Amino acid sequence: MAFQAPTETYKGVIRATDLGGVAIGGETAFPFHTFEGEMPNDPKLAFEVWDIAPDDWSPELEVILADVWADPVAWAKRAVDEFGAQLIYLRLKSTDPNGAAKASVEAAATAKQVVESVDVPVVVVGSGDVEADVDVMKAVAETLADTPVVIGNAEEDNYRPIGAAAMGYKHGVVAFSPMDVNLAKQLNVLLSQLGVDEGMIVMDPTTGALGYGLEYAYTVFERDRLAALAQNDAKMQMPILATVGQEAWKAKETKVTEEELPGTGDRKTRGLMWESLTAVSLLLAGANVVVLRHPESANLIRQAIASLKGE
Repeated sequence: MAFQAPTETYKGVIRATDLGGVAIGGETAFPFHTFEGEMPNDPKLAFEVWDIAPDDWSPELEVILADVWADPVAWAKRAVDEFGAQLIYLRLKSTDPNGAAKASVEAAATAKQVVESVDVPVVVVGSGDVEADVDVMKAVAETLADTPVVIGNAEEDNYRPIGAAAMGYKHGVVAFSPMDVNLAKQLNVLLSQLGVDEGMIVMDPTTGALGYGLEYAYTVFERDRLAALAQNDAKMQMPILATVGQEAWKAKETKVTEEELPGTGDRKTRGLMWESLTAVSLLLAGANVVVLRHPESANLIRQAIASLKGE
């Protein structure tokens, strides 16, 4: 008898979302499971850019970015022109009230310069301070009123003003939730009840890096996609963004030398493996966009994507 491989059938579909000309989502099965459904859009690779020079990144990142990371426009251009970024993930880290504490309007002006300097879509997020991010995103939304972007992060404690800013100026919004399927759905429900178009929401269910929570992060992404596809839950059918770079490169293994961690091998290789393996794992679990920091990781991930597609 001929062998018939078992397959799954799904009732749901991930929303196809257009981010300034870059299409994400639209799949009717798990990523790369084209024997079970359709995958009209490949996963996209975004690169992280800060509006202020980081002071705690791996020396391996400093080698390739130190000459531009005090200039977010030059940094973004390098990410697009040299690294092949399909999106830019701009973090307005300078607005951190416990750091540089730059004014919202100043950071928004920087965001506008970055957006105007590249020809790919831009996701603009704040420093991560829930309260400060409200004023920052209001300023960004208004300053970029003529150029649709995706703003964030909208969280349980600040989704109303950030969601309202996104709606008012026709921007997308990142819905950020802390590694919990129910909380991810709850935030999507709250944003949609507020009036945000569900087709303008991108989920960030929080990423854990290889060795530091990847297993749990994978299961969260997978359960998010099962709810969307198998249960046909409309409130879980938004595309997923995974901030892989910031999680992978903050691990001590990407910062210390082999002398400090004997037997662990070359630091650069460690960092590249940490980032690329985390990214590919989460792409398999359902991520539509992975945010990276190192171009050589991106090359490895592109090779993996091509292989998974049978190319």
